[in-house]
Amino acid sequence: MFPSIINCCTIDWFQAWPQDALEMVANKFLEEVELEGDLRVQCVTMCQHFHQSVRLLSEKFFSILRRHNYVTPTSYLELILTFKNMLALKRNELILMRQRYLTGLEKLEFAASQVSVMQQELQDLQPQLVKTSKETAELLVKIEKDTVEAEAKKEVVSADEAVANIAAAKAQAIKDECEGDLAEALPALEAAIAALNTLTQKDITLVKAMKNPPALVKLVMEAVCIMKGIKPERKPDPSGSGKMIEDFWGPSQKLLGDMKFLDSLKTYDKDNIPVPNMKKIREQYCSNADFKPEIIKSASTACEGLCKWVRALEVYDRVAKVVAPKKKALAEAEAELAVQMGQLNEKRAELKAVLDKLEALNEEFAGMQEKKANLEANIDLCSKKLDRAEKLIGGLGGEKDRWSEAARELGERYENITGDVLLSAGVVAYLGAFTVDFRMECVQEWVAVCRKKKISCSQNFSLNRTLGDPVKIRAWQIAGLPVDSFSVDNGIVVSNSRRWPLLIDPQGQANKWVKNMERPNKLSVIKLSDPNYSRTLENSIQFGTPVLLENVAEELDPLLEPLLLKQTFKQGGVEYIRLGENVIEYSQDFRFYITTRLRNPHYLPEVSVKVTLVNFMITPTGLEDQLLGIVAAREKPELEEKKNQLILESAKNKKQLKEIEDKILQVLSSSEGNILEDETAIKILSSSKVLSEEISAKQEIASNTEREIDETRNGYKPVAVHSSILFFCISDLANIEPMYQYSLSWFVNLYLHSIASSAKSPELPQRIHSLNDHFTRSIYNNVCRSLFEKDKLLFSFILCIGILKSRGEVEDHKWRFFLTGGVALENPYPNPFPQWLSDKAWGEVVRASELSNLEGWKDRFGPEWRELYDSTSPHEARLPEPWETKLIGLDRMVVLRCIRPDKIIPAAQNFIVEKMGQAYVEPPTFDLAESFADSHCCAPLIFVLSPGADPMAGLLKFAADKGFGGLRCQSISLGQGQGPIASKMIDKAIKEGTWVVLQNCHLATSWMPKLEKICEEVIIPESTHKEFRLWLTSYPSQEFPVSLLQNGVKMTNEPPKGLRANLLRSYLNDPISDPEFFNGCNKPEKWRKLLFGLCFFHAMVQERRKFGPLGWNIPYEFNESDLRISMRQQQMFLNEYEELPLDALNYLTGQCNYGGRVTDDKDRRLLVSLLSIFYCKEIVEDDSHKFSPSGLYHAPVHGEYQSYIDYIRSLPIIPHPEVFGLHENADITKDNQETQQLFDSILLTLPRVVGGAGKSSQEVVDELAADILSKLPADFDLEEVIERYPVMYEESMNTVLRQELIRFNRLTSVVRSTLRNIQKAIKGLVLMSSDLEDVFDSMIVGKVPAVWAAKSYPSLKPLGSYITDLLARLKFLQDWIDRGAPNVFWISGFYFTQSFLTGVLQNYARRYTIPIDHLAFQFEVMKKDSDSEISAKPDDGAYVKGLFLEGARWDREKMVIGESYPKILYDSLPFIWLQPGERDKFQHKPTYASPVYKTSARRGTLSTTGHSTNYVVTIELPSDKPQSHWINRGVATLCQLDD
Repeated sequence: MFPSIINCCTIDWFQAWPQDALEMVANKFLEEVELEGDLRVQCVTMCQHFHQSVRLLSEKFFSILRRHNYVTPTSYLELILTFKNMLALKRNELILMRQRYLTGLEKLEFAASQVSVMQQELQDLQPQLVKTSKETAELLVKIEKDTVEAEAKKEVVSADEAVANIAAAKAQAIKDECEGDLAEALPALEAAIAALNTLTQKDITLVKAMKNPPALVKLVMEAVCIMKGIKPERKPDPSGSGKMIEDFWGPSQKLLGDMKFLDSLKTYDKDNIPVPNMKKIREQYCSNADFKPEIIKSASTACEGLCKWVRALEVYDRVAKVVAPKKKALAEAEAELAVQMGQLNEKRAELKAVLDKLEALNEEFAGMQEKKANLEANIDLCSKKLDRAEKLIGGLGGEKDRWSEAARELGERYENITGDVLLSAGVVAYLGAFTVDFRMECVQEWVAVCRKKKISCSQNFSLNRTLGDPVKIRAWQIAGLPVDSFSVDNGIVVSNSRRWPLLIDPQGQANKWVKNMERPNKLSVIKLSDPNYSRTLENSIQFGTPVLLENVAEELDPLLEPLLLKQTFKQGGVEYIRLGENVIEYSQDFRFYITTRLRNPHYLPEVSVKVTLVNFMITPTGLEDQLLGIVAAREKPELEEKKNQLILESAKNKKQLKEIEDKILQVLSSSEGNILEDETAIKILSSSKVLSEEISAKQEIASNTEREIDETRNGYKPVAVHSSILFFCISDLANIEPMYQYSLSWFVNLYLHSIASSAKSPELPQRIHSLNDHFTRSIYNNVCRSLFEKDKLLFSFILCIGILKSRGEVEDHKWRFFLTGGVALENPYPNPFPQWLSDKAWGEVVRASELSNLEGWKDRFGPEWRELYDSTSPHEARLPEPWETKLIGLDRMVVLRCIRPDKIIPAAQNFIVEKMGQAYVEPPTFDLAESFADSHCCAPLIFVLSPGADPMAGLLKFAADKGFGGLRCQSISLGQGQGPIASKMIDKAIKEGTWVVLQNCHLATSWMPKLEKICEEVIIPESTHKEFRLWLTSYPSQEFPVSLLQNGVKMTNEPPKGLRANLLRSYLNDPISDPEFFNGCNKPEKWRKLLFGLCFFHAMVQERRKFGPLGWNIPYEFNESDLRISMRQQQMFLNEYEELPLDALNYLTGQCNYGGRVTDDKDRRLLVSLLSIFYCKEIVEDDSHKFSPSGLYHAPVHGEYQSYIDYIRSLPIIPHPEVFGLHENADITKDNQETQQLFDSILLTLPRVVGGAGKSSQEVVDELAADILSKLPADFDLEEVIERYPVMYEESMNTVLRQELIRFNRLTSVVRSTLRNIQKAIKGLVLMSSDLEDVFDSMIVGKVPAVWAAKSYPSLKPLGSYITDLLARLKFLQDWIDRGAPNVFWISGFYFTQSFLTGVLQNYARRYTIPIDHLAFQFEVMKKDSDSEISAKPDDGAYVKGLFLEGARWDREKMVIGESYPKILYDSLPFIWLQPGERDKFQHKPTYASPVYKTSARRGTLSTTGHSTNYVVTIELPSDKPQSHWINRGVATLCQLDD
């Protein structure tokens, strides 16, 4: 951490929740759940246990499969909430289901019990019915007699009624006429009364108070007075005429003054108005134009009402005069009618008496009939109920046992539901991300703990049984969910999880399932790379349709966070969610699925807490079923079609049966009272049962047919099983290299191709054999072309073992032992032959003795095994008896692994040949045309590059041959800013149908997602020209898109493994395979010999790389282009020169074409030496010229092209090291490395095995640190040393010593401080920094930590040996300080060896005053190799010890360099006297100039001296062989070994 961050922040450690926190949280959430006290406590404990156990399981998951899974508090809360919700749900569901069965059973039992009761009831009712019938008949006779009498009386009354009716009609007519006339007057009268009602006393007083009233008021009041019969006053005429006039105003005022004036008007006797009064009114007033209410209103409203009243009465009076005679006539008619009605009523009374009597009789009769009907109904109902009971018992009686069993089972499940739901919640919350084995192991452990804690749960717990719905699961499987239980459990986890699922789906199974399942619901499919994916998502959220987010990587878009966390909120009663800037309505129907194609994604906690991770990797069972379906569909299409129909029909039948049963139980449960009386219910039950029986019968037929089909289908089961094994063999290869990815669809296409192309046979066993054989070969060829050479044998071996395992011929623990040698523990048995058998080998022999077939091997291990140990080909040698006859196959290889592991590779090849055939150890050569034939316009062709491989020249030649030369094939090397250019190239080429080559995709990792998008969305069949091809080249890269790897055609184009294969490839490929080139030289004999020599040289320099530093100090990337240019130059020079231009060819090939790559001068020396074997006159002139001492390898005699191919094919697959100029021991190192690489690579494809309980890694490191610190001496005291050994002109060694001490102090202080800090960090006293973590990790695996190596001298030793070596060096220096400079210097003990050598030369130069640059060393190897034999230092120079020879030995008798002894890789050199002298005075003797290196790696970085930093000096060792012999042997001298 940066100091400024630490200073400015408060550091808070968030650690895993402790036990009590987990307990409190669980208690809090579960307090509302209905659980007994003790059970609640145990459930809380189980929740804690789940959390802790999954945390440990995740560590194991990582250590074995290298898969990450994080256990967080979110998972814990998910567990508790899932348990809480599901427990209530399942309890209710089980109670309801059980209750329905119990109710059904009750109703059946009730029906059965009612049968005897109803039979008795029926018997009792019959006599009652007979009696009632008789009484009814008698009553009927009496009724008939009385009815005749009543009818006669009725006729008389009817006649009288007719007369009366005529009179009544006449009276009614008169009455109607009167009323009609009155109808005219009455409304006016009522209106007048209404007008009077509106007047108040106040209005009247107002009129009365008028002193001089208007004429109209007077007019009205006069009329009122006349109506009331009031006389006027006689008064003189006010106008002065002298006459007397009648004045009504005075009487009017009196009248108005009467308080009851208005009431007197309302009660006025309108029917008896005096005629004179009315005559006067009509003549004087009604005819007056001013006597109208509307005119009067203008003078007075009160008078208006009075005017209305007068006029109304006038109308009424007029009408009444007309009506009066009519009324009189009416009265007469009514009187007459009354008389007639009186007579009629008497007769009616008589009739009523008769009718009443008749009615009483009828009622009695009805009662009797009702009684009879009731009895009949009861008898009928009783019969029907009996019938229904029999139907019910007959129809559903068969269900009784099943329902009883179902109810009992549901009762049991209810008892166990708490435990089962708790376990189910654990699986849903925690185990989605785990593979099938881990999940099963964990569930079994949980069940055991549940039982131990007395939490009742099912004996054989199953997530499917607890939470699964069979009908829904069948629908899932029809939609493409694999049929195995692991996949079904995954489906249940997806449907029951509270969080949205993220499905790890490398084979695309989950993707297919979700798409098929949700298609009817308008599924939207999106990718994060889609420009408008958020718009699609928003629409789906609003409308409640499902969304599938495909192909996510290890990080998700932050935009999705609110959706993943379901952060919804309510506003105005509507649920909303905020997505980015937008707030949108949230539908509860919305569903969200996420899938990734990554095989082993690492989702950090910030992602994994928001989703439910579900591992959908296909299982063997699931794949077998799919492959069986495919092969059956191709081989027996009619059967497979029928099978598929039956599956759908069966699913439909089962669904219907379930629905019918639900309906039956529903009817039985909801029927109230006596079920036997509910005819509708019985009808429903009967029809349902009939339908159910029909469907069951159909289902039975379907099941039988399906069984028959399955028997035929299962005949092909061996093919499906075999093919499934092949798929899992290839799917595990991705653990070795990220580019080895193969999709299921690719695999299935190959499978289909094999079914179509393999040999047909009517005999099924023969057909199965040919299918398996063809498909295995097809898979081998197709996969091999995309594998690096190092992995081709490995793939064959994995295939072979996988197939043998399936047959039960290989035991897994034996296979693991073969790969690992078992777990090394303390070996109590002493090594019987330590002189030749290593302790490691003996330990493996002891452990192998516990394997089957090898029991007792350690006890019978005698000296006879030495022969096998010493054999040059132990893999083909006979074993000592009885083991030779007893052991076969893998058992023999286990023996070889223990004694001679270096020969495992050839043994594996022999094993594969024996079990599978020769073809599986001879990978097909690179064939671009064949790969091209397998491609199509939408599948990219991918060259997976390796060091030294450059496919461009071959590709351009192939393009030209195919007519895609020049502008029709465009290439671009990807890098910064090249992506958009490449996009445009692709867009153009898609339309035009040309080729695009994108080189070095690994350099443009940031553009790879864009390329993936282009391949998925732009390069699609509809819009792509058929001739378009996209070629990609890339080194292996984790960032390369998986979808391209899975769907593309992958190829590797590296030199084949093995000298023979390399030569063969050179001859089979362009340009040699081109007859024009092969025959294109005018000196064919010389040309073809030299060409073969050049190809052999090319193969040799490439193959030497596998020998490590013995082959080349630096492994150079010699490639095809070096060979190609050298060939063309060779042909050109031979055509142009008569003489053989060997010097020119040697220079061009050795120094320029191949030598141009070489940076180490010792490697250049070797290259020139190797080339001299082939570029010499002998190869052309002498047919017996050999390339190796054995004579097996030579240039074939001059012949045609095919003769060279035949010769190459005759060479051994595995060459002897002599052909490379190396000793046979070189094979041991190389073979051991190859064997270990094979084992390590195969182990990558298998789950790791975790060791048993022991010390924790912290304890181991703590103890190791304490042990090293206790042995590490204190730093050297430089001041004391400077005092004792001051800088002196005569003694340069003092300076050398001081410089060495400074360097070692620097190293030991780093070692000391890091060890102390690591101890503190383990105790938690200081922060575990990244450097300390690196130290910790290195110490665990026994490596030297990088922080030490940075301050250290070069060393390849493991940690234990390194510390021992460091302590020895420190002791060497301490002895020098204490006792003075030693007689013999331990040259390997110096930190910087060159300073010591310079010091020796400097002492000599100063002593004899010779310039130091004129000096060099002569080397005398002495016969002495013990310190005690040297009593004094030499006069000049120095004695040194501690050097080792690699690739040769020191012959102590002849005192020359000699050949190594078998299996002894290094030889220690005796003491050497470094003798300084003047370089030009040295006498040259036959010697080998051997370079001295600090470590066996030899390579270092190139320093300013032109040498490697690993290089020390060249020493000349006497030799009786030419220098080139030892150069080719790769002989060098080392300061230290690796162990």
